Amino acid sequence: MADTIRGWLHARPLMNGLALALGCFVLVAPVTAATAYHQDASITLYLVLLAVSCVPLLVLHRWPVGVVATTVVIGVVEYAVIPVAGPPPVAVGVALYAVASRTDRRTAWRTGIWAAVALTTASVITSPGVEDLPQNLGLIAWTFLSVAIGDAVRSRRELLASVMERAERAERTREEEARRRVTEERMRIARELHDVVAHHITLVNAQAGVAHHLMRTDPEHAYQALERIRDTSRAALDELRATVGLLRYSGDQAAPREPAPGLAGLDDLLDSFRHSGLSVALERTGTPVELPQITDLTAYRIIQEALTNTHKHAGAVTAHVRLDFGTDTLRLTIEDDGRKPADGTRGRPGGPAGQGAVTGTTGTAGGAGIGTGTGTGHGMIGMHERARAVGGTLAAGHRPGGGFRVDAELPLPTDTGRKVCRP
Repeated sequence: MADTIRGWLHARPLMNGLALALGCFVLVAPVTAATAYHQDASITLYLVLLAVSCVPLLVLHRWPVGVVATTVVIGVVEYAVIPVAGPPPVAVGVALYAVASRTDRRTAWRTGIWAAVALTTASVITSPGVEDLPQNLGLIAWTFLSVAIGDAVRSRRELLASVMERAERAERTREEEARRRVTEERMRIARELHDVVAHHITLVNAQAGVAHHLMRTDPEHAYQALERIRDTSRAALDELRATVGLLRYSGDQAAPREPAPGLAGLDDLLDSFRHSGLSVALERTGTPVELPQITDLTAYRIIQEALTNTHKHAGAVTAHVRLDFGTDTLRLTIEDDGRKPADGTRGRPGGPAGQGAVTGTTGTAGGAGIGTGTGTGHGMIGMHERARAVGGTLAAGHRPGGGFRVDAELPLPTDTGRKVCRP
């Protein structure tokens, strides 16, 4: 009920001012009448002066400082008309409270000091006796108390507003962070699914073509191709099951426990390409070290995607994979000797056959210089994103003499106690 009345008055400022003026008069009138009766003064005159001092409160919502000035002037006139001590000017206190609660602290205290000086001076001039000194000094306390209460209310209101604003901002930030994490996880799962599906389907397609070609002329080799199709499809299902399991399970205890692919399985990966008709050579330089799991997976997926693109778009060529373990970076180079068609393109996604050349630039180890290019294939985009995710760089493009080349640099652990792996 009280909140309803307060809201109704807040929506009607003039009615709010009228209620404030009437309330001030009704509450103070008994004290004023008792004071006049005690001092053998005119009760009517006291009440009239009180009513006049309350009238400016009608427009307090529009001109709070002006109302303070008006009520102070009326108070000074009261002291001149009634030279005896009376009740404190309540209208002045109400106006000062409104100024302090609605304006800044500096304006409030300046207004309060000015009102205290004016009222105290008028009171001292009209009642200079020592017996009136407590009454005169009480005017200072009255005005300052009104300002202090109003300032405290304003400060509390601002504090609550600040707390609410911070809480809302924290809630928005939390929601944005949650959306960002969901987006990153979705992109990671999409990259994993693309790498698994693109690689295995490409191999299955190549092996199926071989089986179809040899079915009548060389059934034995066709049977071997069908076996490889069976093995490849089984591997694809296993990897898909492990990847999709990340979406199905939320707890670590129930999550699938299959190890993520890494360079330890590189030989098996290259063998799968060799069985599908792609000649792949592997070269390792430097001293192999144990890689972080995310870097190990990234290196594996980049090699897998690059060779898948070679097999898909360049046909039966020779590919070369080189791993160079440096002091602080692992450099991956995947290139092939595919020949350019007559139009000068390679048949990569984005070009006439699906992929144009993607030229990249090598940036800092922090990943700021991730290569960019014209290729729009999901595989090429995924390789760039994977390299950037581990703080590395990737560049890809046509070789001057024909073929395609992918270069990636991935940061290695810098701690002196890293483990050395024997190839």
